[in-house]
Amino acid sequence: MAMASASGSALCFTDASSSLALRRDCGALCLPPRTVTFGFVDKSLLNLERLRLSSLKPRASNATAVENGKQGESAADSDKVPTPVVIIDQDSDPDATVLEVTFGDRLGALLDTMNALKNLGLNVVKANVYLDSSGKHNKFAITKADSGRKVEDPELLEAIRLTVINNLLEFHPESSSQLAMGAAFGVLPPTEPIDVDIATHITIEDDGPNRSLLYIETADRPGLLVELVKIISDISVAVESGEFDTEGLLAKVKFHVSYRNKALIKPLQQVLANSLRYFLRRPSTDESSF
Repeated sequence: MAMASASGSALCFTDASSSLALRRDCGALCLPPRTVTFGFVDKSLLNLERLRLSSLKPRASNATAVENGKQGESAADSDKVPTPVVIIDQDSDPDATVLEVTFGDRLGALLDTMNALKNLGLNVVKANVYLDSSGKHNKFAITKADSGRKVEDPELLEAIRLTVINNLLEFHPESSSQLAMGAAFGVLPPTEPIDVDIATHITIEDDGPNRSLLYIETADRPGLLVELVKIISDISVAVESGEFDTEGLLAKVKFHVSYRNKALIKPLQQVLANSLRYFLRRPSTDESSF
């Protein structure tokens, strides 16, 4: 999510040329085409269907890929598979986007993942590993290669997330049973898909006089980060920073939001919560119906 900068000036993008798929994904919540301000991003929203699929590739059922000497376990060991966690943190480092990947103690140095991030036009400026009771945590500080600044574009942040998940599915095919994207792109789909109505929780609370803290927990799906930012922006609420966690089949989101540089008043909090809840719980519509 975009962070304020003393040296920058707010830019904006227009959604007048957004694709049919983008307008469909927003459903009844979309406003007429207009100019939307979102931090310091200066580009049009990409087609969300292309974003969903471009970073994910179907896996062969006999995948034997190995990343840094680590081979994925067989489907027979799926009951022992730890929960994969991918965290994109925009809060903890003012100069870089922090990416953290955990999959029990099964991950190597993730050299292929770092190369994939470079292919997105990113630099890994710092990397470290630490261990705790939940496993081995690989942590990277990432900046854009062309500017040296942290990643502020929600579409690029989502591309980072999908790239990491793609590598998990490739080099650790056993993870597919623990990831929402495993249903379409993994060797073993989740055995118990999450009921989105039960999984979706939204809370908003004040975080000082100038911003509010928005928490979202819901079933994960490709493109979710961009979709959430779009819905929030459509009711003129600014996303200042945040954290997006993929924990197995769940997405857990924390956004710092504001309205005209102030915390959200209660009626606007209710509008935002209702809009997000409607969007996240509604059934998807097939493209051919349009």
